[in-house]
Parts: sequence; structure tokens; C-alpha cells
Amino acid sequence: MIEAQSTTLATISLDDQFARELPELAMPWQGLEAPQPRLLVLNEPVAADLGLDPAWLRNDDGLGLLTGTRVPEGATPVAQAYAGHQFGGYSPRLGDGRALLVGELRDRSGRVRDLHLKGSGRTPFSRGGDGLAAVGPMLREHVVSEAMHALGIPTTRSLAVVATGREVHRETVLPGAVLARVASSHLRVGTFQYARSTGDLDLLRRLADHAIARHHPAAAGAEQPHLALFEAVVSAQASLVAHWMLVGFVHGVMNTDNTTISGETIDYGPCAFLDVFDPATVFSSIDTGGRYAYGNQPVVAEWNLARFAETLLPLLADEQDDAVAIATESLGRFREQYSTAWSSGMRAKLGLSPDTDDATASPLVTDLVTLMQDNHVDHTSFFRGLGAAARGNAEPARSLVLDLAGFDAWAERWSALSPDAEAMDRVNPVYIPRNHLVEESLTAATAGDLAPLERLLEAVSSPYDERPGLEQHALPAPESFGAYTTFCGT
Repeated sequence: MIEAQSTTLATISLDDQFARELPELAMPWQGLEAPQPRLLVLNEPVAADLGLDPAWLRNDDGLGLLTGTRVPEGATPVAQAYAGHQFGGYSPRLGDGRALLVGELRDRSGRVRDLHLKGSGRTPFSRGGDGLAAVGPMLREHVVSEAMHALGIPTTRSLAVVATGREVHRETVLPGAVLARVASSHLRVGTFQYARSTGDLDLLRRLADHAIARHHPAAAGAEQPHLALFEAVVSAQASLVAHWMLVGFVHGVMNTDNTTISGETIDYGPCAFLDVFDPATVFSSIDTGGRYAYGNQPVVAEWNLARFAETLLPLLADEQDDAVAIATESLGRFREQYSTAWSSGMRAKLGLSPDTDDATASPLVTDLVTLMQDNHVDHTSFFRGLGAAARGNAEPARSLVLDLAGFDAWAERWSALSPDAEAMDRVNPVYIPRNHLVEESLTAATAGDLAPLERLLEAVSSPYDERPGLEQHALPAPESFGAYTTFCGT
């Protein structure tokens, strides 16, 4: 184990297991030199967990590692190959167009973690793009991924954001940055789609075995390991998307290349959190058809998993019809697993006892969802307000509802079940990355003022603990904020 205080390039053990085991999916590459690298944010707990000294990461060699321009001797940074369905249309060759897998580290628990960069320059997969990223979108990923982690949702983690000193040309000229992030891996459904498209059955099998060893080792002992892999990913994604729905998170770009084998949330592009509860909510400027609307996310996840199943068919049975039948049966469990996870989460949000029978809980939850949608309530504030209602003060939640008689009738049924207010406060956050505050902090940071960003991070890093001085971070956006639109940043 590397001791943080002795970190140097020479002491970092950066493995290249992915590149060694799957060279067909890895193209050796190097990050673009940063003219004037400057650390904007550093996630010191993540650094320490990886055995990296935060002070060292602030010096020239550390900044070189975080931008992919200085790596330990023997390390093999690579751009990863993958395909993907983007908004339903298949692209056979996507890959890391502005990203690099620098290598793999072990954290203090011995788990293998990818060190991966975004905005590190053009690669052979760039498809005409410049390979760069701007300060704002990279800081957005830092804030939102840290908020998701604090909410207990599986996610990639941001290690650091480094300003490069290079201009990035989008609609306007913006300051450039590189995001260094950490993940269990960057294996995606799109990785399997690419391997399957090559027609190389040995590559597909090696990729599946790599994924089993990396993420779902219990599958190795199953009678059909590759079917067990598929079922493990189905279960992980069902749980993940249920978590998203419970906190009102809208990913915004649920392409198959953004669907991980690990079950972690990845690629925080045009993402945002609900203010008003509405299943039709879309934030992304490019999702004109609403494919990835909030309420569509479970259906899209299931669709993406069907594409994953298609890639595995040759490993499931010798005859395709048999393989399709096997995969279809396993995929059919997604809806039940998602429903179970979501229903369990809603019971927790309402403080219901595990002993509450379904005949009572299910209509209570269904009626609440209808009430919230019809009254356009603020998702986060309403659930937190119900915690106060469980203590006898219904006004914080009731004041958000126009149909007072409807709320009172529902609340009477709910209160009769003796909801546990303290348990509710442990799952209903006070603070999320409110969209207006995210935009304010990113605008300020792009102009050189990091104070609003740091304040926002302070709030969302402990989302369940209400603290004085952070009252503005618990409020919905003012009406003057208007309709919210997010952009990918590419």
C-alpha cells in the first residue's frame, strides 16, 4: 500500500490490466500538454483513499498525473474503444474521444479503481471533435458526482479538476479544464457492443470474463457464468435507476455507452435534479423528443439492458433461439427488481414500517405520486417537509400543495401509520445541487471565483444534515430562474 506522505511518480503503482487483457479495446495515447495547469478543486478524501498525497498532487508532477502528461514509468494510458446507441441510433465506433484511462490503482480497501481523464485532448476516436473540455462542465461533474456519492448512490468520483490555461471554443471562448475521475471501471454496455461487432468471439469472452472478475466475481462460480454476469448487471442497473428516481435525478443522456457494467452512475453531462415533480421533465437541450425524460429512465434502462443481452447471445447458448429465450427470461426480471427497489425506497421516504402491508402502502404511494404531479410540488422540499409533518407540523409540506383537501385526506391516512420522522430525515435530503445554484456557481467559477462552488459543495456533501447558514441551498429556484436547459459541454 502506498503511503500518501511519500507519493512521487516513482512510488505510484499504476496498473494497466485493461490494456493488457483487452488490447483490441485499448489504444495507447497521451494527454495533451496543458500550457498553464492550475488546480481548481481537489477531492482530498478520494486522493487519500487512493494513497495519493494531496500536497503532492498540487505540485508539477501531481498536476501532470491529473492531466495525463506525466505518468509513472511503465504506465500505459489508453483511449478505450466502445460503440453505443445514442438516442436510439447505433454508432459502431465511439470510444474515448476526449478521455484517457491513465491506469488502475488500488484503494485502501484493496479494490481496483480506474483513474480516468476527461478533456485531455484529441484521440483517434475524436471524430472531428477537439478533445477538450471547459471549466464549467467539468466542475458540474465534480459537484453532481460528489452529491450523488453523499446521497449513497453508486457513482464515479471526481478526484480533481485542473484548469489547463487553454482556450476552448464552443458558442463562446471558454477556459479549458481536465477532470480526473475515479471509477470501479469504465466498462459499459457500449464496450460489449463494440466487441460483439468485431465478430471476435474470443474477444467477447475475454471481455465478459474480465467484467466478471472486476465487478461480479460471484458469477464465476455459477453454472452459466455469462448468464450470471448479465443477471448481475440487470440487478445493479435496476437498483441504480431506482435510486435516481427516488432523489429526482435526471441523467439526461442514457445512451448505452453511458450504462455501466458496475452499476455506477457515469458521465454527468446535461444532468440535473427535479425542482417541480413531473415525469415528463427534460433538461437536456439535445433531447428534443424527451427520450430520456425523468419518468422514462426505468424503461430506457431496460432497453439498454436488452442491447447488452444481444451482445452476450453467443456466450449463452450454441443456438441463437435458445440464447434469446434465456436472455429474455432473465431480462424479464428487471421490472420486478426495479419496482421492488423503488417501492422499498418510497416506503423509507414515507417513514413506513417494514411491517406495513402492500395493500395499505401501495395505494398510499400511488395516491401521493398523483398528488405531487397534479400540484407541481417541489420534489426535494416536499419529502423533507413530510418529515416535519410526521412530527406534527404539516405546514412545510402542506404549503407546497394547492389541493389542500387532497393533501389533508392523504396525510390523515399516512399519519395513521405512525411514520418514523427520524428515519425519513436519513433518506430525504435537505440539500441537492439545486439547478440555479449550480449555474450560479459554475458561472462564478468560470470567471475565477470559486467561493460559490465551495459553498455548494459544503451543502451537498452532507445532504441530510440541516445546518445554519445554508438556508438558501435548501430553497427551490426563484420564479425568475425560468425554465432550465442543460448542455453536454462538447
